[in-house]
Amino acid sequence: MDVKRLILLIPLAILAYLLVVQWNQDYGQTSYQSSSEQSQRQSSDSNATSEGGGASGNNDADNLSVPGDDAAASQDALNSDESDTDSRDFIAVTTDVLDVRIDPHGGDIVYAALPQHKQALESDRSYVLLSDNQTRSYVARSGLQLNGEANRIAFTPDNSEYLLGDDEEQLEVNLTAEVNGIDVIKRLTFERGNYAVDVNYYLANNTDEPVSARFIGQLARDNSPDPSSGVSMGMNSYLGAAYSTPEETYGKIDFDDIQSGNFNNREAQGGWIAIIQHYFVSAWAPSQDQQNLYYVSTDSRDRNVVAFAGPTSELAPEEETSLGATLYMGPKVQDHLEEVAPNLRLTVDYGWLWFLANPLFWLLDKIHDIVGNWGWSIVLLTVLVKTILFPLSAKAYKSMARMRKLGPEMQRLKEMYGDDRQKMSQEMMKFYQKEKINPLGGCLPILVQMPVFIALYWMLLESVELRHAPFIFWVQDLSVKDPYFILPILMGLSMFVQQQLNPTPPDPMQAKIMKMLPIIFTFFFLWFPAGLVIYWVVNNIISVAQQYFITRKIEQDPSIGKGMKTKK
Repeated sequence: MDVKRLILLIPLAILAYLLVVQWNQDYGQTSYQSSSEQSQRQSSDSNATSEGGGASGNNDADNLSVPGDDAAASQDALNSDESDTDSRDFIAVTTDVLDVRIDPHGGDIVYAALPQHKQALESDRSYVLLSDNQTRSYVARSGLQLNGEANRIAFTPDNSEYLLGDDEEQLEVNLTAEVNGIDVIKRLTFERGNYAVDVNYYLANNTDEPVSARFIGQLARDNSPDPSSGVSMGMNSYLGAAYSTPEETYGKIDFDDIQSGNFNNREAQGGWIAIIQHYFVSAWAPSQDQQNLYYVSTDSRDRNVVAFAGPTSELAPEEETSLGATLYMGPKVQDHLEEVAPNLRLTVDYGWLWFLANPLFWLLDKIHDIVGNWGWSIVLLTVLVKTILFPLSAKAYKSMARMRKLGPEMQRLKEMYGDDRQKMSQEMMKFYQKEKINPLGGCLPILVQMPVFIALYWMLLESVELRHAPFIFWVQDLSVKDPYFILPILMGLSMFVQQQLNPTPPDPMQAKIMKMLPIIFTFFFLWFPAGLVIYWVVNNIISVAQQYFITRKIEQDPSIGKGMKTKK
């Protein structure tokens, strides 16, 4: 009977596996990639339109006013120029790491692609971080408040296209204008290999009256989904705004809080404001030695706006000054972020176990410097962590091995005193003391290790370095699920093998539930990123080897369970 059942189950399992693989090809990753490709195509179409004489977005309807200002007056000034939106050409700027489009009306960056990061693994298109099209509206704006009015300035660029040459380390884009007798130069400075752009205003007051000027930087994004997050199940990365001040090194602002106005303005020296998503971030970082105002709002297009306003500078007649800040648009690479502003690296959000995740990533990065493959780096890191934690694991495995070996005697006691729970508890305690068994001995060491493994989980989930990073053979992207589900199946099998080494739970219902866990975990892990599943597979295999070695040693120890009774 068992053989017949096995013969029937094997083809059914193979059929189910093939169905899941086919479903994955038809409806799994394809839909995500198609959406990404559509976004890229729409952004590219918008680019082509703008270069031919039209703009894709209408940024004039957005307000650069600061809380407490006369927003209505500022909005009237903006609306007066809306008719010019569709007749402007965007300025194209290309470096080795950035491909951006600048709207000369205001000098805002309305499109930013990252040539060193693909939109999808099979695509040659660059990943689009900022864009303003039918799929997503996400732009970086900056402007001046002159004499208390946040006018949008119509700039004249020196050129319509800029390209960082192979022998150049820096590229400057100069936009010029004259506003009521004030000469304004807006300069955006790009550097080779750098995702940070210095945005500076150079002002010359050619009037007979003093002038006040204030720099304003904004990030505006709608509520569209995160295109860089390909995890269908499991934990999703945070999508929303964040800020930093000396008093609060890292704070989050949900888009819902922005829409409902549940955020109090903050004044602080230094700091930054950002919008973060899985793997990528955009952030304004003003000068760290000046007092800045951080605030949020919504604009006329109902986008979420996070912003800062620098201090007001006074220009006497014939006086010159400069105002500026740094705009970061790129991947959440900690070394890059730390160079822009203090604590900006915290946008690589490892959660409340960051103090464990940070050293784990440092170690993973060092291993990668040696082996050159992120997949094998995860394997070696897991081996190293399991080796360090082996003393704790050994205590747990020894306790479980003793429970396993002495299981028949414990079952005999339960059958003998099953109707008298108090008597059974007393006899069980005597038995534990005699055999030196701690019922919690197998749980406590594992609980101590759990924070390390959770931190490792979040570290792998948040690391942009794993995006589109290959491992071996069929695993060509560690940040998405295994296309053939081989790794999750191996994980489930290793979990099943490990269960065979554990003592059988005394409760029959609990025993049935434990038998189902490998199947349940395998199902959930089908959609987990391959990098995370590699960690779990290696972790389980090492655990099985360690537990098997200890269990065999305990079972061969004649001093354990000596004189153990058996029911006749």
